[in-house]
Amino acid sequence: MPNDSHHCGEDPQKIVASVLPPIMIIELILGLPGNIVALWIFCCRLNCWRPTVLLLFNLVVADFLLLVSVPFRIDNLLRGENWVFGDAWCRINLFMLAVNRSASIGFMTAVAVDRYFKVVHPHHGVNSITVKQMAGVAVFIWAAVILLRLPLLTNNLLSVRNNTNLCRSFNSYEDPPPGIKLHYMLYLAEFFLPLLLLVFCSARIACILRSRQMDKEKKVRRAIRTVLVIVGVFVLCFLPGIATGLASLSIKKFAPENCKAFRLSSQFFSLSIGFTYLNSVLDPVIYCFSSSMFRNALRGCVNRLGLVDLQLSRRGSTVSDS
Repeated sequence: MPNDSHHCGEDPQKIVASVLPPIMIIELILGLPGNIVALWIFCCRLNCWRPTVLLLFNLVVADFLLLVSVPFRIDNLLRGENWVFGDAWCRINLFMLAVNRSASIGFMTAVAVDRYFKVVHPHHGVNSITVKQMAGVAVFIWAAVILLRLPLLTNNLLSVRNNTNLCRSFNSYEDPPPGIKLHYMLYLAEFFLPLLLLVFCSARIACILRSRQMDKEKKVRRAIRTVLVIVGVFVLCFLPGIATGLASLSIKKFAPENCKAFRLSSQFFSLSIGFTYLNSVLDPVIYCFSSSMFRNALRGCVNRLGLVDLQLSRRGSTVSDS
């Protein structure tokens, strides 16, 4: 990932300072209402909770960690990346952003795996998991995410360059502390491992359904769409940061004299942050595809407003969460 002390000199973050804030502001404006509506539906409009609904609710909570943190990053960029909120809030802010990314990936993957078992292994014991047991799974995901991201709270992430306070989770170290090395490794692992799992789930569902000639069943089509939507959101939001970060590392290691290429890859890495924050805008789409209960509650709310007449499914709000 790009650093702030490369011999090429020019700070790549300043180049994107005029581009990234408007993108982040738009994402905040779009993401906040969508997630507020989703939270209201989960808390006030659903009569009963199912295991998948619980996973989606935790995905909303993860998004709010991002939405609370984004305004400070916008302010930081508008000031020329001069962080004015102190060292403690720098650590907390970067910690919350990292936790959002990790938790979003964790819960999206869990939803996809849940769809996989319901379609490919319909009689597996996993499909009879209770809400209480799923709550235990959610607690485990949160605990793992928080513990693995604690190094962002225990290491100094605020550096000074040219009288500018830089608050970054990816900095240049001669010898990175163990916690920062863990942060870098997690950044890569939490993308590639879930991606492999998501691709496996998608491929297995497609193959099993073709062999069983089940591709026309409504329940099955819904499961396929859910997994494909999750894969699409996952790749769109997180692949740009991984690709541009690895490109910057490769240039730094194998072609350090190529300043033009390094600056270009660093600029793209900075801009990729906009894609990462996009997950808070797109996650409500996952809620709609993953839960019939959420869809019907949303349709009922829209119909009551009288702006659009959306037809509820025949089974109404009692539709199974499949």
